[in-house]
Amino acid sequence: MFFIRWRVAYSTLDQVTRDAFSGKNPLVCIAEPAWFEHHRYVTSLVHNEEHFLYLISERKTRVFQQRVYKGIYLMTFTSLGIIPELEQALAHENITEPTPIQEKAIPVFLEGKDMYISSETGTGKTLAYLLPLFQMIDSSQKTVQAMIIAPTHELAMQILRQAEDLAKHSGSKVRIQALIGNVAVKRQLEGLKKKPHIVVGSVGRMLHLISLKKLKPLTVSKVIVDEVDRLLYGDSVADVRKLIGATSREHQLVFASATAQNESSREAEDLAPEMVNVHVGSNRVNPNIEHLYLVCEERDKPDVLRKLIHALNPTRAIAFVHRNMTAEAIAEKLVFHKLAVGDIHGAHDKLSRKKAMDDLRDGKVQVLIASDVAARGLDFKEVTHIFNVDIPSNSKDYLHRVGRTGRAGASGMAVSLVTPQETRLMKRFQHDLDIVIRPVRLSKGAVIEEEDR
Repeated sequence: MFFIRWRVAYSTLDQVTRDAFSGKNPLVCIAEPAWFEHHRYVTSLVHNEEHFLYLISERKTRVFQQRVYKGIYLMTFTSLGIIPELEQALAHENITEPTPIQEKAIPVFLEGKDMYISSETGTGKTLAYLLPLFQMIDSSQKTVQAMIIAPTHELAMQILRQAEDLAKHSGSKVRIQALIGNVAVKRQLEGLKKKPHIVVGSVGRMLHLISLKKLKPLTVSKVIVDEVDRLLYGDSVADVRKLIGATSREHQLVFASATAQNESSREAEDLAPEMVNVHVGSNRVNPNIEHLYLVCEERDKPDVLRKLIHALNPTRAIAFVHRNMTAEAIAEKLVFHKLAVGDIHGAHDKLSRKKAMDDLRDGKVQVLIASDVAARGLDFKEVTHIFNVDIPSNSKDYLHRVGRTGRAGASGMAVSLVTPQETRLMKRFQHDLDIVIRPVRLSKGAVIEEEDR
Protein backbone atom coordinates (compact mmCIF):
# COMPACT_ATOMS: atom_id res chain seq x y z
CA MET A 1 0.00 0.00 0.00
CA PHE A 2 1.39 3.43 -0.93
CA PHE A 3 0.35 7.02 -0.45
CA ILE A 4 0.75 10.07 -2.62
CA ARG A 5 2.07 12.96 -0.62
CA TRP A 6 2.44 16.62 -1.64
CA ARG A 7 4.65 19.14 0.13
CA VAL A 8 1.52 21.23 0.80
CA ALA A 9 -2.14 20.32 1.17
CA TYR A 10 -4.25 20.21 -2.01
CA SER A 11 -7.96 19.69 -2.40
CA THR A 12 -7.88 18.43 -6.01
CA LEU A 13 -5.47 16.74 -8.35
CA ASP A 14 -6.02 19.56 -10.87
CA GLN A 15 -4.63 22.02 -8.35
CA VAL A 16 -1.54 19.86 -7.95
CA THR A 17 -1.17 19.77 -11.72
CA ARG A 18 -1.33 23.55 -12.05
CA ASP A 19 1.31 24.05 -9.36
CA ALA A 20 3.54 21.33 -10.78
CA PHE A 21 3.34 22.85 -14.26
CA SER A 22 4.09 26.35 -12.98
CA GLY A 23 7.05 25.10 -10.96
CA LYS A 24 5.58 26.15 -7.63
CA ASN A 25 5.57 22.61 -6.28
CA PRO A 26 7.39 20.23 -8.62
CA LEU A 27 8.14 17.70 -5.89
CA VAL A 28 5.68 14.87 -5.38
CA CYS A 29 6.62 11.63 -3.71
CA ILE A 30 5.27 8.27 -2.68
CA ALA A 31 5.73 7.35 0.97
CA GLU A 32 5.46 4.07 2.81
CA PRO A 33 2.42 3.22 4.98
CA ALA A 34 4.09 4.04 8.31
CA TRP A 35 4.44 7.61 7.09
CA PHE A 36 0.66 8.04 6.95
CA GLU A 37 0.27 7.71 10.72
CA HIS A 38 2.37 10.84 11.29
CA HIS A 39 1.14 13.19 8.55
CA ARG A 40 -2.06 15.02 7.86
CA TYR A 41 -1.79 15.98 4.21
CA VAL A 42 -2.71 12.95 2.12
CA THR A 43 -4.68 13.61 -1.03
CA SER A 44 -5.36 10.09 -2.36
CA LEU A 45 -4.89 6.52 -1.26
CA VAL A 46 -3.09 4.61 -4.00
CA HIS A 47 -2.79 0.83 -4.09
CA ASN A 48 -0.03 0.57 -6.67
CA GLU A 49 1.52 2.36 -9.63
CA GLU A 50 -1.15 1.05 -12.00
CA HIS A 51 -3.84 2.59 -9.83
CA PHE A 52 -1.90 5.84 -9.75
CA LEU A 53 -1.71 5.92 -13.54
CA TYR A 54 -5.43 5.24 -13.67
CA LEU A 55 -6.08 8.30 -11.51
CA ILE A 56 -3.83 10.34 -13.77
CA SER A 57 -5.63 9.21 -16.92
CA GLU A 58 -9.07 9.83 -15.41
CA ARG A 59 -8.09 13.43 -14.73
CA LYS A 60 -6.46 13.73 -18.18
CA THR A 61 -3.38 15.30 -16.60
CA ARG A 62 -0.62 14.33 -19.02
CA VAL A 63 1.50 17.32 -18.07
CA PHE A 64 1.30 16.27 -14.44
CA GLN A 65 2.37 12.76 -15.40
CA GLN A 66 5.30 13.92 -17.50
CA ARG A 67 6.65 16.61 -15.20
CA VAL A 68 6.04 15.09 -11.81
CA TYR A 69 5.29 11.39 -11.91
CA LYS A 70 8.64 10.57 -13.51
CA GLY A 71 10.35 12.43 -10.68
CA ILE A 72 8.64 10.52 -7.89
CA TYR A 73 10.91 9.08 -5.22
CA LEU A 74 10.52 7.50 -1.82
CA MET A 75 10.64 9.99 1.02
CA THR A 76 12.31 7.57 3.40
CA PHE A 77 15.75 7.20 4.93
CA THR A 78 16.11 3.89 3.11
CA SER A 79 15.82 5.70 -0.22
CA LEU A 80 18.77 7.87 0.82
CA GLY A 81 20.89 4.77 1.45
CA ILE A 82 20.39 4.39 5.19
CA ILE A 83 20.12 0.79 6.39
CA PRO A 84 16.81 -0.45 7.88
CA GLU A 85 18.31 -0.92 11.35
CA LEU A 86 19.09 2.79 11.62
CA GLU A 87 15.70 3.70 10.18
CA GLN A 88 14.13 1.53 12.87
CA ALA A 89 16.09 3.44 15.52
CA LEU A 90 14.72 6.70 14.13
CA ALA A 91 11.16 5.34 14.21
CA HIS A 92 11.69 4.74 17.93
CA GLU A 93 12.07 8.53 18.21
CA ASN A 94 9.03 9.10 15.95
CA ILE A 95 11.27 10.27 13.12
CA THR A 96 9.86 8.74 9.95
CA GLU A 97 11.11 10.93 7.11
CA PRO A 98 14.25 12.96 6.41
CA THR A 99 14.38 16.72 6.73
CA PRO A 100 15.51 18.77 3.71
CA ILE A 101 19.09 19.07 5.00
CA GLN A 102 19.22 15.31 5.59
CA GLU A 103 17.91 14.64 2.08
CA LYS A 104 20.76 16.67 0.64
CA ALA A 105 23.60 15.79 3.01
CA ILE A 106 23.27 12.02 3.59
CA PRO A 107 23.96 10.92 -0.03
CA VAL A 108 26.99 13.23 -0.22
CA PHE A 109 28.41 11.85 3.03
CA LEU A 110 27.85 8.25 1.90
CA GLU A 111 29.81 9.02 -1.29
CA GLY A 112 32.80 9.88 0.90
CA LYS A 113 32.97 13.52 -0.20
CA ASP A 114 34.10 16.44 1.95
CA MET A 115 31.12 18.60 2.79
CA TYR A 116 30.01 21.88 4.41
CA ILE A 117 26.49 21.57 5.88
CA SER A 118 24.68 24.76 6.79
CA SER A 119 21.11 25.02 8.03
CA GLU A 120 19.35 26.48 11.02
CA THR A 121 19.35 24.95 14.50
CA GLY A 122 16.72 22.25 14.83
CA THR A 123 16.70 21.20 11.17
CA GLY A 124 18.41 17.84 11.75
CA LYS A 125 22.07 18.59 10.98
CA THR A 126 23.36 16.21 13.66
CA LEU A 127 21.51 13.23 12.21
CA ALA A 128 22.54 14.38 8.73
CA TYR A 129 26.09 13.34 9.58
CA LEU A 130 25.52 10.75 12.34
CA LEU A 131 23.37 8.43 10.22
CA PRO A 132 25.82 7.97 7.34
CA LEU A 133 28.74 7.99 9.79
CA PHE A 134 27.26 5.05 11.75
CA GLN A 135 26.77 3.19 8.50
CA MET A 136 30.37 3.69 7.42
CA ILE A 137 31.95 2.61 10.71
CA ASP A 138 33.45 -0.89 10.74
CA SER A 139 32.44 -2.07 14.22
CA SER A 140 34.57 -5.20 13.88
CA GLN A 141 37.68 -3.02 14.11
CA LYS A 142 38.97 -1.94 17.53
CA THR A 143 40.11 1.51 16.43
CA VAL A 144 38.90 5.09 16.59
CA GLN A 145 37.55 5.78 13.11
CA ALA A 146 35.80 9.13 13.54
CA MET A 147 36.17 12.35 15.50
CA ILE A 148 33.34 14.80 16.10
CA ILE A 149 34.62 18.16 17.34
CA ALA A 150 32.29 20.53 19.20
CA PRO A 151 33.00 23.98 20.68
CA THR A 152 31.11 23.49 23.96
CA HIS A 153 30.65 20.82 26.59
CA GLU A 154 26.88 20.99 26.16
CA LEU A 155 26.87 20.50 22.40
CA ALA A 156 29.31 17.59 22.68
CA MET A 157 27.07 15.86 25.23
CA GLN A 158 23.99 16.49 23.07
CA ILE A 159 25.72 14.82 20.12
CA LEU A 160 26.86 11.97 22.38
CA ARG A 161 23.31 11.33 23.61
CA GLN A 162 21.94 11.24 20.07
CA ALA A 163 24.69 8.87 18.94
CA GLU A 164 24.12 6.58 21.94
CA ASP A 165 20.39 6.50 21.20
CA LEU A 166 21.10 5.49 17.60
CA ALA A 167 23.40 2.70 18.76
CA LYS A 168 20.96 1.47 21.38
CA HIS A 169 17.81 1.38 19.25
CA SER A 170 19.47 0.07 16.08
CA GLY A 171 21.33 -2.76 17.79
CA SER A 172 24.57 -1.32 16.40
CA LYS A 173 27.88 -2.35 17.95
CA VAL A 174 29.35 1.10 17.31
CA ARG A 175 30.91 2.47 20.50
CA ILE A 176 31.04 6.20 21.30
CA GLN A 177 33.21 8.03 23.84
CA ALA A 178 33.06 11.67 25.04
CA LEU A 179 36.39 13.49 25.35
CA ILE A 180 35.71 16.90 26.86
CA GLY A 181 37.66 19.33 28.98
CA ASN A 182 37.20 20.04 32.71
CA VAL A 183 36.43 16.35 33.27
CA ALA A 184 38.80 13.86 34.94
CA VAL A 185 41.21 12.49 32.34
CA LYS A 186 41.42 9.19 34.22
CA ARG A 187 37.77 8.32 33.45
CA GLN A 188 38.28 9.13 29.77
CA LEU A 189 41.41 6.96 29.66
CA GLU A 190 39.34 4.09 31.03
CA GLY A 191 36.77 4.73 28.28
CA LEU A 192 39.46 4.64 25.58
CA LYS A 193 40.49 1.18 26.78
CA LYS A 194 37.08 -0.03 25.57
CA LYS A 195 38.16 0.86 22.02
CA PRO A 196 35.48 3.37 20.92
CA HIS A 197 34.86 3.82 17.21
CA ILE A 198 33.72 7.45 17.50
CA VAL A 199 35.01 10.11 19.87
CA VAL A 200 33.08 13.32 20.51
CA GLY A 201 34.45 16.35 22.30
CA SER A 202 36.74 19.34 22.42
CA VAL A 203 39.83 20.02 20.33
CA GLY A 204 41.96 20.74 23.39
CA ARG A 205 41.19 17.48 25.19
CA MET A 206 41.70 15.38 22.04
CA LEU A 207 45.09 17.02 21.38
CA HIS A 208 46.06 16.45 25.01
CA LEU A 209 45.21 12.75 24.80
CA ILE A 210 47.12 12.46 21.52
CA SER A 211 50.16 14.02 23.21
CA LEU A 212 49.86 11.37 25.93
CA LYS A 213 49.74 8.73 23.16
CA LYS A 214 46.40 7.52 24.51
CA LEU A 215 44.38 8.59 21.47
CA LYS A 216 45.68 7.30 18.14
CA PRO A 217 44.51 9.65 15.35
CA LEU A 218 46.07 7.87 12.37
CA THR A 219 43.15 5.43 12.19
CA VAL A 220 40.63 8.31 12.01
CA SER A 221 39.17 8.61 8.51
CA LYS A 222 36.15 10.82 9.31
CA VAL A 223 36.36 14.23 10.99
CA ILE A 224 33.21 16.24 11.69
CA VAL A 225 33.58 19.82 12.87
CA ASP A 226 30.27 20.98 14.37
CA GLU A 227 29.55 24.71 14.83
CA VAL A 228 32.42 25.28 12.45
CA ASP A 229 31.94 29.05 12.47
CA ARG A 230 33.12 29.01 16.09
CA LEU A 231 35.88 26.43 15.71
CA LEU A 232 37.44 27.75 12.49
CA TYR A 233 37.58 31.27 13.81
CA GLY A 234 40.20 33.20 15.77
CA ASP A 235 42.51 31.39 18.17
CA SER A 236 40.93 27.94 17.77
CA VAL A 237 41.81 27.62 14.06
CA ALA A 238 45.39 26.47 14.67
CA ASP A 239 44.32 23.72 17.08
CA VAL A 240 41.62 22.43 14.72
CA ARG A 241 44.13 22.35 11.87
CA LYS A 242 46.63 20.51 14.07
CA LEU A 243 44.04 17.89 15.05
CA ILE A 244 42.86 17.32 11.47
CA GLY A 245 46.49 17.11 10.33
CA ALA A 246 47.14 14.30 12.80
CA THR A 247 44.45 12.04 11.29
CA SER A 248 44.65 9.71 8.30
CA ARG A 249 45.79 11.33 5.04
CA GLU A 250 42.70 9.85 3.38
CA HIS A 251 40.29 11.54 5.78
CA GLN A 252 36.83 12.82 4.92
CA LEU A 253 35.99 16.25 6.38
CA VAL A 254 32.47 17.37 7.24
CA PHE A 255 31.78 20.87 8.56
CA ALA A 256 28.43 21.80 10.06
CA SER A 257 26.97 25.12 11.13
CA ALA A 258 23.73 27.01 11.55
CA THR A 259 25.20 29.84 9.49
CA ALA A 260 27.92 30.12 6.86
CA GLN A 261 30.43 32.78 7.95
CA ASN A 262 32.98 34.10 5.47
CA GLU A 263 36.08 33.45 7.59
CA SER A 264 35.15 29.91 8.64
CA SER A 265 34.05 29.09 5.08
CA ARG A 266 37.43 30.20 3.74
CA GLU A 267 39.26 28.10 6.33
CA ALA A 268 37.09 25.09 5.50
CA GLU A 269 37.75 25.51 1.77
CA ASP A 270 41.47 25.64 2.47
CA LEU A 271 41.26 22.36 4.43
CA ALA A 272 38.94 20.71 1.90
CA PRO A 273 39.27 22.42 -1.51
CA GLU A 274 36.83 20.01 -3.21
CA MET A 275 34.16 20.04 -0.52
CA VAL A 276 30.49 20.08 -1.48
CA ASN A 277 28.40 22.92 -0.04
CA VAL A 278 25.06 21.63 1.22
CA HIS A 279 22.79 24.45 2.30
CA VAL A 280 19.15 24.64 3.26
CA GLY A 281 18.25 28.21 4.03
CA SER A 282 15.04 29.66 5.31
CA ASN A 283 14.18 33.25 5.97
CA ARG A 284 10.59 32.21 6.53
CA VAL A 285 9.26 32.02 10.05
CA ASN A 286 7.26 28.95 10.99
CA PRO A 287 3.57 29.89 10.49
CA ASN A 288 2.65 27.91 13.63
CA ILE A 289 4.26 30.58 15.83
CA GLU A 290 2.23 33.45 17.28
CA HIS A 291 4.23 36.67 17.74
CA LEU A 292 3.44 39.21 20.47
CA TYR A 293 5.17 42.18 22.05
CA LEU A 294 4.58 44.04 25.29
CA VAL A 295 5.91 47.54 26.00
CA CYS A 296 7.50 48.16 29.39
CA GLU A 297 10.44 49.96 30.97
CA GLU A 298 13.81 48.20 31.07
CA ARG A 299 13.83 48.04 34.88
CA ASP A 300 10.42 46.35 34.89
CA LYS A 301 11.29 43.50 32.54
CA PRO A 302 12.06 40.85 35.23
CA ASP A 303 8.74 41.49 36.94
CA VAL A 304 6.81 41.60 33.65
CA LEU A 305 8.37 38.28 32.67
CA ARG A 306 7.20 36.76 35.95
CA LYS A 307 3.65 37.95 35.33
CA LEU A 308 3.73 36.65 31.75
CA ILE A 309 4.81 33.20 32.95
CA HIS A 310 1.89 33.13 35.39
CA ALA A 311 -0.53 34.32 32.71
CA LEU A 312 0.64 32.00 29.89
CA ASN A 313 1.78 29.01 31.98
CA PRO A 314 4.27 27.65 29.42
CA THR A 315 5.19 23.96 29.51
CA ARG A 316 8.78 24.72 28.49
CA ALA A 317 10.08 28.21 27.79
CA ILE A 318 13.38 29.88 26.96
CA ALA A 319 13.96 33.49 28.08
CA PHE A 320 16.71 35.17 26.04
CA VAL A 321 18.94 37.83 27.57
CA HIS A 322 22.15 39.60 26.52
CA ARG A 323 23.79 40.33 29.86
CA ASN A 324 24.74 38.12 32.80
CA MET A 325 23.42 40.71 35.28
CA THR A 326 20.01 40.58 33.59
CA ALA A 327 20.01 36.80 33.77
CA GLU A 328 20.88 36.81 37.46
CA ALA A 329 18.22 39.39 38.29
CA ILE A 330 15.58 37.42 36.42
CA ALA A 331 16.60 34.12 38.02
CA GLU A 332 16.44 35.62 41.51
CA LYS A 333 13.06 37.21 40.85
CA LEU A 334 11.51 34.02 39.47
CA VAL A 335 12.97 31.72 42.13
CA PHE A 336 11.74 34.08 44.87
CA HIS A 337 8.23 33.67 43.47
CA LYS A 338 8.52 29.87 43.53
CA LEU A 339 8.95 29.39 39.78
CA ALA A 340 11.13 26.53 38.49
CA VAL A 341 14.01 28.17 36.61
CA GLY A 342 17.22 26.98 34.96
CA ASP A 343 20.04 29.28 33.91
CA ILE A 344 22.71 28.61 31.28
CA HIS A 345 24.09 32.13 30.81
CA GLY A 346 27.86 32.36 30.33
CA ALA A 347 28.90 33.02 33.95
CA HIS A 348 27.87 29.54 35.15
CA ASP A 349 30.14 26.51 35.43
CA LYS A 350 29.61 23.58 33.07
CA LEU A 351 28.03 21.25 35.61
CA SER A 352 25.41 23.86 36.51
CA ARG A 353 24.67 24.50 32.84
CA LYS A 354 24.31 20.77 32.15
CA LYS A 355 21.92 20.36 35.07
CA ALA A 356 19.82 23.32 33.90
CA MET A 357 19.47 21.87 30.39
CA ASP A 358 18.71 18.37 31.66
CA ASP A 359 16.08 19.82 33.99
CA LEU A 360 14.37 21.58 31.08
CA ARG A 361 14.38 18.40 28.98
CA ASP A 362 13.01 16.38 31.92
CA GLY A 363 10.31 18.94 32.70
CA LYS A 364 11.78 19.82 36.11
CA VAL A 365 12.09 23.49 35.20
CA GLN A 366 9.56 25.61 33.35
CA VAL A 367 11.84 28.39 32.11
CA LEU A 368 15.45 28.31 30.91
CA ILE A 369 17.35 31.60 30.91
CA ALA A 370 19.88 31.74 28.08
CA SER A 371 21.91 34.02 25.88
CA ASP A 372 22.23 33.55 22.13
CA VAL A 373 25.80 32.30 22.61
CA ALA A 374 24.94 29.91 25.46
CA ALA A 375 22.06 28.36 23.50
CA ARG A 376 24.03 28.15 20.25
CA GLY A 377 23.64 24.77 18.58
CA LEU A 378 21.50 23.30 21.36
CA ASP A 379 18.22 21.71 20.41
CA PHE A 380 15.43 21.53 22.98
CA LYS A 381 12.26 19.61 22.13
CA GLU A 382 8.72 20.75 22.89
CA VAL A 383 9.53 24.36 23.74
CA THR A 384 6.16 26.11 23.84
CA HIS A 385 7.21 29.72 24.46
CA ILE A 386 10.10 32.05 23.66
CA PHE A 387 10.51 35.23 25.73
CA ASN A 388 12.77 37.92 24.29
CA VAL A 389 13.65 39.82 27.46
CA ASP A 390 16.55 41.53 25.72
CA ILE A 391 15.59 42.14 22.11
CA PRO A 392 17.80 40.74 19.34
CA SER A 393 19.49 43.46 17.32
CA ASN A 394 18.61 42.01 13.90
CA SER A 395 15.94 39.98 12.14
CA LYS A 396 18.18 36.98 11.60
CA ASP A 397 18.73 36.54 15.34
CA TYR A 398 15.02 36.92 15.97
CA LEU A 399 14.37 34.17 13.42
CA HIS A 400 16.88 31.84 15.11
CA ARG A 401 15.43 32.45 18.56
CA VAL A 402 11.77 31.94 17.75
CA GLY A 403 12.61 28.94 15.58
CA ARG A 404 13.11 26.95 18.78
CA THR A 405 9.36 26.75 19.32
CA GLY A 406 6.52 25.50 17.12
CA ARG A 407 8.38 22.44 15.90
CA ALA A 408 7.07 19.15 14.51
CA GLY A 409 3.69 20.68 13.70
CA ALA A 410 3.11 22.02 17.23
CA SER A 411 2.06 25.60 17.89
CA GLY A 412 4.36 28.06 19.62
CA MET A 413 4.43 31.59 20.94
CA ALA A 414 7.14 34.26 20.95
CA VAL A 415 6.72 37.25 23.28
CA SER A 416 9.10 40.22 23.16
CA LEU A 417 9.46 42.66 26.06
CA VAL A 418 10.32 46.01 24.50
CA THR A 419 10.98 49.50 25.77
CA PRO A 420 9.21 52.36 23.97
CA GLN A 421 12.44 52.96 22.06
CA GLU A 422 12.64 49.32 20.96
CA THR A 423 9.22 49.20 19.31
CA ARG A 424 10.86 50.23 16.03
CA LEU A 425 12.58 46.82 16.00
CA MET A 426 9.19 45.13 15.97
CA LYS A 427 8.35 46.96 12.76
CA ARG A 428 11.68 45.96 11.24
CA PHE A 429 11.18 42.27 12.13
CA GLN A 430 7.66 42.35 10.67
CA HIS A 431 8.94 43.85 7.45
CA ASP A 432 12.03 41.67 7.07
CA LEU A 433 10.38 38.38 8.05
CA ASP A 434 6.89 39.00 6.66
CA ILE A 435 5.18 38.29 10.00
CA VAL A 436 2.67 40.04 12.22
CA ILE A 437 3.79 40.87 15.77
CA ARG A 438 0.74 41.94 17.76
CA PRO A 439 0.96 44.38 20.70
CA VAL A 440 -0.44 43.05 23.99
CA ARG A 441 -0.67 44.10 27.64
CA LEU A 442 -1.27 42.48 30.98
CA SER A 443 -4.61 43.04 32.66
CA LYS A 444 -5.85 41.24 35.79
CA GLY A 445 -3.45 38.36 35.30
CA ALA A 446 -4.27 37.84 31.63
CA VAL A 447 -2.61 38.78 28.34
CA ILE A 448 -4.94 40.86 26.21
CA GLU A 449 -4.53 42.46 22.81
CA GLU A 450 -3.59 46.12 22.68
CA GLU A 451 -4.58 48.60 20.04
CA ASP A 452 -1.93 48.52 17.29
CA ARG A 453 0.80 51.06 17.92
